Amino acid sequence: MTGAIQDGVTRPMTAVRAAGFTKAALRGSAFDPLGQSRGPAPPLEAKKKDSPEEKIKQLEKEVNELVEESCIASSCGDLKLVLFNLASQYSVNEMYAEALNTYQVIVKNKMFSNAGILKMNMGNIYLKQRNYSKAIKFYRMALDQVPSVNKQMRIKIMQNIGVTFIQAGQYSDAINSYEHIMSMAPNLKAGYNLTICYFAVGDREKMKKAFQKLIAVPLEIDEDKYISPSDDPHTNLVTEAIKNDHLRQMERERKAMAEKYIMTSAKLIAPVIETSFAAGYDWCVEVVKASQYVELANDLEINKAVTYLRQKDYNQAVEILKMLEKKDSRVKSAAATNLSALYYMGKDFAQASSYADIAVNSDRYNPAALTNKGNTVFANGDYEKAAEFYKEALRNDSSCTEALYNIGLTYEKLNRLDEALDCFLKLHAILRNSAEVLYQIANIYELMENPSQAIEWLMQVVSVVPTDPQVLSKLGELYDHEGDKSQAFQYYYESYRYFPCNIEVIEWLGAYYIDTQFWEKAIQYFERASLIQPTQVKWQLMVASCFRRSGNYQKALDTYKDTHRKFPENVECLRFLVRLCTDLGLKDAQEYARKLKRLEKMKEIREQRIKSGRDGSGGSRGKREGSASGDSGQNYSAGSKGERLSARLRALPGTNEPYESSSNKEIDASYVDPLGPQIERPKTAAKKRIDEDDFADEELGDDLLPE
Repeated sequence: MTGAIQDGVTRPMTAVRAAGFTKAALRGSAFDPLGQSRGPAPPLEAKKKDSPEEKIKQLEKEVNELVEESCIASSCGDLKLVLFNLASQYSVNEMYAEALNTYQVIVKNKMFSNAGILKMNMGNIYLKQRNYSKAIKFYRMALDQVPSVNKQMRIKIMQNIGVTFIQAGQYSDAINSYEHIMSMAPNLKAGYNLTICYFAVGDREKMKKAFQKLIAVPLEIDEDKYISPSDDPHTNLVTEAIKNDHLRQMERERKAMAEKYIMTSAKLIAPVIETSFAAGYDWCVEVVKASQYVELANDLEINKAVTYLRQKDYNQAVEILKMLEKKDSRVKSAAATNLSALYYMGKDFAQASSYADIAVNSDRYNPAALTNKGNTVFANGDYEKAAEFYKEALRNDSSCTEALYNIGLTYEKLNRLDEALDCFLKLHAILRNSAEVLYQIANIYELMENPSQAIEWLMQVVSVVPTDPQVLSKLGELYDHEGDKSQAFQYYYESYRYFPCNIEVIEWLGAYYIDTQFWEKAIQYFERASLIQPTQVKWQLMVASCFRRSGNYQKALDTYKDTHRKFPENVECLRFLVRLCTDLGLKDAQEYARKLKRLEKMKEIREQRIKSGRDGSGGSRGKREGSASGDSGQNYSAGSKGERLSARLRALPGTNEPYESSSNKEIDASYVDPLGPQIERPKTAAKKRIDEDDFADEELGDDLLPE
């Protein structure tokens, strides 16, 4: 409809009627012919530089440029350039067969004057394919075709030949190439590779000569031109302008590369060029001191001290480091940092703190020194101050993982769990497969009472270190708390497999089999516990009780007798023997009952002496403590079956305390089975069955004791 209202404004019926203000417009939006009420136009969306579209456009542009270049070359009749571009692209895209074929077409043309360079490219392709014999063949062909006036190109080809010989394991041929290079135009890479080759063949004297040749390579860097005079302002401006230009950056990179080659070569040959590594380092230090790299001598001394540390010769290391402590600030800071770490590992926190202060004062921006200082403060319990040192270390070097790890531990000590978790998650982003970091994250989640997340992170720890018994036992503990006994058993059993000496794991496995009434399987774990803790009587009593519960009364009796021989003053063992011998009708019951009565009398006399030595308040306090312990026992009995069993195991002598016959603890005179009363069997008949073996709650009758 032509007269319909759209957006509140009427359209004219015909071209004769003018458009503009009408009364009908009041029924819709306000009069705004310029559209000002809509506000400013939205900003243009910024282009993403790393978007796939931009990458495709950039590649398309490069391809078009190459195509245009090839088209221009083709129109000019320069078909070789077209083929060269094609071969280069084949090589870049790892289409080596096509690249070699294209290069071969160009090389076959006798009129082409740069065939040597192309054959070097073909040699590079063969080297990438690890076809060393053909690579050397084409390098030598290229060397023959490159004129002698092009010295730099010939040197590069010879370096490629040397690298190929090294990768092929032909060190003697590589030595010939590098020796020729060092005699014609010595350079750092050739000198470094020559030293490595002599190290590979084990020639000590040639190693020394190659190292000397490497140090003698001139750097061709003029440091004086960067020192600005104080009288000429124009010269000062020029000097300031060139202090960090591209040439200066290139010179810094060259110097850093030279120092890296020299330090690596010295660390490689020092242990083998003399009778001892110390003598080898001393020779390298003397050679370096006589060269243009004097400042590297102190770094070699520090490496010498570190080598002593690796060999656990701490006295020699400390002696060298204390000598270096008197050098310039950089070396002094490095030496003091190592000394601080040494004393910290030796638990001498005062000396560690002193040397950490020296290292920090010598170089305030040394993150290792600040971390060591934080460690000494952490050891003294001042966690807030330790966190400040770790933070400063991170401000100086955000990649200092030691400081980030330690600040996470500090926040954990301060109970700032959210901040600790944040630190360890950041560290996990840097060290993806660090088992320590993953375990700390799991530990934080456990402290935050989030067991599901703790289990998830511990599973990642197991994927990194699948044979760590501590992590496996922790997983078993978490699953046990969650009530998943089957998963808990799986991880506890795996932990026991890798480390069968953890008494807590052994106790849990034994308790698990008792709870499931597999007495025979529980016996092997309690026997293992008795081997680990032979002075603890409770493990042997548990073994005997398992034998009795499984119906093997003779084996149980033998175990009780053996336990009595080892622990003749143990009252519980005698009670078991009296009851078992009585039930089996053995004559030894009276003998064991006599011994039991004598031990109980001795216990009564001992208790009377203890009571007489106490005052009224002490007695009342002991009474209150006794009642409190009784309440805790009732709490254990109110729990589940597994908790009751664990409580019974804990009620026996402590696993970390040796058995003492003269214990002052009050002993219950009644007979108590360490495994608790036997579980009643399901009733299958109307008549109630009496469990004749269950005598846990019976007291010892007076008729069993002699008059």
